[in-house]
Amino acid sequence: MTEARQDMSRPEAELLGEMFRRAVDAVQPARCLGAHLPDIPAGDLVIIGAGKAATAMARVAVMRYGDTARGVVVTRYGHGQKENRIGSIDVIEAGHPIPDQAGVTAANRILELVRNCGPRDLILCFLSGGGSALLSLPAPGLSLDDKQKVTRALIARGATIGEINCLRKHLSAVKGGRLAAAAHPAPIVTLAISDVAGDDPSVIASGPTVADPTTFTDALEVLEKFGIDPLSHVACHLRKASDETPKPGDPSLESASFRIVADADRALAAAAHVAEEVGIESIVLGDAIEGEAREVARAHGVLAREYGARGKALVLLSGGETTVTIQGTGDGGPNTEYALALAIELSGTGGISAIACDTDGIDGSKDNAGAMVFPDTLSRARTLGLEPEKYLDNNDSYGFFALLEDLVKPGPTLTNVNDFRAILIDPT
Repeated sequence: MTEARQDMSRPEAELLGEMFRRAVDAVQPARCLGAHLPDIPAGDLVIIGAGKAATAMARVAVMRYGDTARGVVVTRYGHGQKENRIGSIDVIEAGHPIPDQAGVTAANRILELVRNCGPRDLILCFLSGGGSALLSLPAPGLSLDDKQKVTRALIARGATIGEINCLRKHLSAVKGGRLAAAAHPAPIVTLAISDVAGDDPSVIASGPTVADPTTFTDALEVLEKFGIDPLSHVACHLRKASDETPKPGDPSLESASFRIVADADRALAAAAHVAEEVGIESIVLGDAIEGEAREVARAHGVLAREYGARGKALVLLSGGETTVTIQGTGDGGPNTEYALALAIELSGTGGISAIACDTDGIDGSKDNAGAMVFPDTLSRARTLGLEPEKYLDNNDSYGFFALLEDLVKPGPTLTNVNDFRAILIDPT
């Protein structure tokens, strides 16, 4: 699962790795989806989906329904397991986190499918993390390039997923309830694996099948908050606000239902069980933690030292979605940046090790899920002539942990409940 340094010569690495593996396994579609699948309808069963778990979710559905179901799902490049088709369901791979033309093609095909459904049919929609970027169809008058520029700017400035998705919904022809509205009066059942803090259905994949509480005014305020000046026609579209997203109580959503089948809490519970198996107490700091990765890490580092001073073995678990405001030119995602900032904050404190990974197996745009931290992380780095603070300032956490061989590389996991963090405190 990991690079050479986590070769099981470190017992703490083995335990932290097992916690991550069990957390990811607990939110696999094969474990959490089947019990929620509805019965076959009187009419047609149409399956649509978007997200990093879309392929795995479609596979579970085909095992249940066989070729009775037809449809289209879209997932991130490399997450389709080289399959173009699962049963009678087409698989399209597209760009993430920046949308591309393949995502537009997928969105158009999905819209065409749902618009052709009637009251006797059933649309089964699978959503998971990444769905916002993957299911991309610009609103009339806007282009894919417009959406790409706004997305890049928001990510670079450290906007939260809720803020990014607020803009996505108001630049889209399919998000913010518009997909369900297009399907009306056909019933649509959405089953989702949540990757967002608080499990808000309107934020998961930008809520294409649920009412949207945000407005065009909210979207403009997000741009103002981060000092983003969009192209004139994008600003005009937002200020004109001529086609607001469906709101709670909208009759076009009356045949839509939504259910979360897995979330971060489920993953953290599985990790806690691993700790309990070896007699270590676990403390869950929260499953919806947001904020700058380095700031969250610093706070967790202080807390870990405080617990460590008590002389009792335990593990601090947390989930959510941290962000990175990009100021340097390096590589790395929120989890590796968290790990580097945590290592600096701990400054070699004995008996404390940690893992920070994205449960989808990909941290940012790199080939790792995250990284591990050990009491000797900084001393080994300095032996190699590395200056941890400079790597952090340059947002180059990937480069730092690559040189230490402490990256965690499981590959795409085909699920996603976002960040997973475990800080193991063993003062003995």
